[in-house]
Amino acid sequence: MSLAVTATFMLADWVVKGLADGTFERVGGVIREVGTKQVVTWLREYGSNSSVLMPNGSPKNLLNLIVSGANLITSGANTVVTTKGFADVNQRLGGIEQVNLGNIAVSGANLVATVANAAFTGKGLADVNEHLGSIETQLGEIGQNFISNQGIMQINTAASVLNLGISVMGFAVISQHIQEIEKQLQQAQELLNKINRKIDLSFYANFHAGIELALNAFTMTKCENRRSSALQAINRFLEAEHIYKDLTVNELSQKSPIIDKYILTLSLAYIAEARCHLELEEHETAIRRFQEGAKFIRLLLNKYIELMLTSNPAAYLHPQFKGHIDLHRLTKIYQWINPNLNENIVFEMQRENMLKLFQNQDQWLSSLPPAIVDRGEIKWGLFGGNPTPLTGRFEKEAYKRLPQVFEIMESMIETNRRFESYQTEIHAIAQLGISFHDWLKLTPSTESQPDGAELMYIIPSQPLNLSI
Repeated sequence: MSLAVTATFMLADWVVKGLADGTFERVGGVIREVGTKQVVTWLREYGSNSSVLMPNGSPKNLLNLIVSGANLITSGANTVVTTKGFADVNQRLGGIEQVNLGNIAVSGANLVATVANAAFTGKGLADVNEHLGSIETQLGEIGQNFISNQGIMQINTAASVLNLGISVMGFAVISQHIQEIEKQLQQAQELLNKINRKIDLSFYANFHAGIELALNAFTMTKCENRRSSALQAINRFLEAEHIYKDLTVNELSQKSPIIDKYILTLSLAYIAEARCHLELEEHETAIRRFQEGAKFIRLLLNKYIELMLTSNPAAYLHPQFKGHIDLHRLTKIYQWINPNLNENIVFEMQRENMLKLFQNQDQWLSSLPPAIVDRGEIKWGLFGGNPTPLTGRFEKEAYKRLPQVFEIMESMIETNRRFESYQTEIHAIAQLGISFHDWLKLTPSTESQPDGAELMYIIPSQPLNLSI
């Protein structure tokens, strides 16, 4: 059967343009139309497991990385790119992470001036015509090169524990992520000891055992053995889901610093279970389990984000964070909670909070949860003494941690978006009549992988109406 999707290493110009002008948006591992929510492209890591758990630096949004507004792709009739502009772009692609491509765009007024200065000589008109004739081609090439090389790298290093797509989340990858979370919890144990808290890591052994069962199951040749072992693995993952649900709820009640680790573990448990169902080509069951998991995880994450925003979210807009955390980033957090909010609304929400923060900072410091800073972990001087928010050391430590806390919130939201977008792949498999194993095998048939390209794009022949 001829598949109704195309796999390619180069993002189509029309998709780049849609991202530039706001027609399209990235949500996790998919690019979709903003208005209809129809999926136009899936993103898939290719040839590497490049998901980074907690990188330094803030996670990047695809729209900010590819373009700034509509500066990258506009019609050739209204845009002229100068030779210096292309040189600037090439220089930036070579080494600068944050690219402002606005410098390459020249207004229509400059185009008129260019024609006028050519004095309508034969050579002048030929130069202008040649320039106009190649402009869209050049823009498209710049867009594709930027996407496939420097710019798209930021998606792969976005702070998320999950890869871009359920198809890349094999059992070995899940195992790797679980091991990393377990390691982080072991490191956190030293901190928790200071506040007389103990955590039980023995539950992870059951999760690892489930992964081993799954890995063995799907290398078996006999169908009955394969299914039997897979069902045993699924039972292990179901147990893990119940365990980490309870653990997460308990840690939320204590406002502890390891809530995010348990939410991530719970997400991986649901993914591992769903992956087993997919390997067995039980698409409907996989979708149902994803939907149930997404609903519960969203509820937990909402409570977690509310906790980490603190009693006064305006603290994240403190002057000392200028150049690091701004209103745009804070708005993105709020838009995950309520997509109808914009920067003006968020600013109005924080206007009074800013005044309260500066009038009574001690009240805010007193309300900070242990998930951000616990008084028991701070040394209070040679002679000990009861910790108090009036202590300058506590205030300094609290503000020192806020940027990292903000990045963790962004990371958790990005991870959750990827988790929820996994459902679109399963819906697509069912709607297109493709088996899961055929979906895994999708690869560009005529293209070779360009140097530095780490993503493959799967583009349906027409936008698909798939709910996330």
